Amino acid sequence: MLEDRPAAAPWIPPQSAPPPPWPTAYPDGYAVVDVETTGLARDDRIVSAAVYQLDARGEVQDHWYTLVNPQRDPGPVWIHGLTSAELARAPLFPEIADEFARRLDGRVLVAHNAVFDWSMIAREYARARGAAPVRQRLCTIALSKELGLPLANHKLESLAAHYGVVQERAHHALDDARVLAETFRPSLHLAAAAEIRLPLLACQPLTEWSDAPTARPPGQRSGFGQTSWRPSRKRPACPYPNPGRYEPGGRLAQGMRVAFSGDTSVDRELLEDRAVEAGMHVATSVSRLTSLLVTNDPDSPTSKVVKARSFGTPVIDEAAFMQLLQDVAPAPTGCG
Repeated sequence: MLEDRPAAAPWIPPQSAPPPPWPTAYPDGYAVVDVETTGLARDDRIVSAAVYQLDARGEVQDHWYTLVNPQRDPGPVWIHGLTSAELARAPLFPEIADEFARRLDGRVLVAHNAVFDWSMIAREYARARGAAPVRQRLCTIALSKELGLPLANHKLESLAAHYGVVQERAHHALDDARVLAETFRPSLHLAAAAEIRLPLLACQPLTEWSDAPTARPPGQRSGFGQTSWRPSRKRPACPYPNPGRYEPGGRLAQGMRVAFSGDTSVDRELLEDRAVEAGMHVATSVSRLTSLLVTNDPDSPTSKVVKARSFGTPVIDEAAFMQLLQDVAPAPTGCG
């Protein structure tokens, strides 16, 4: 006789856990960018560019790559591997500008040391009498610092090794962009899970541009090997004594020490030239002696902004500074 057994409970397929909530303030899409250049100075040119388009959660949607004819010496061939002969057959930047813009449009630009990539891109568009449709950028170095990743240094190869991403062709724009896209995705998810505010900075398109070459020491062909992408400029000493800090609502005065931080719509060196012509001292850093900090990103956590806040140094934007430059108070008679 068969024993009566309780009817088996109906089988219910296991349900996957719902995805964690995504921060509503995060961007809707990203353009991971890498550009290779003829050098690191303001008059250097892009020789190749790559863009990986990512959705809001960092998934790859598309990718694109192009060579660019810089119309000059290609610079460090031993780094990017692109020869004059190869680049001579490549399109000029104005010929790829529309397609490049389409890849960037409506997205946050993501790059490793993003200020460099953005500056090179903004200058190429300024030469082409246009502007890149980018309003915000995110630096993966800054994001790694926000996340506290245990990296020996902030090179792309170290970030790739941390996430187990294999680099195939270092300093090739397409492969560097791929590596960066694959390392950005897990960083983005870590930030979302911890509800970390992304280190987004505004991108200011250039409205004025000077293509005057940057002075370089004899024998130096490019800016590679320097500690900064932007070489310092030797300026004559300001002939006027520092009258102290700028008083908000008042006039600028000759001798004031002014520092700049972040992107400007007028090419930075043109802006600095105008300050010098007005009798001001352009400072490369912020100290207790700094009279004024000019920045279009007053909420960005750059070292200059942080120091200015700690010292009580006034902070104004570029438009206000340009207006103030029209009426600078002269230094007292006899100062020299």
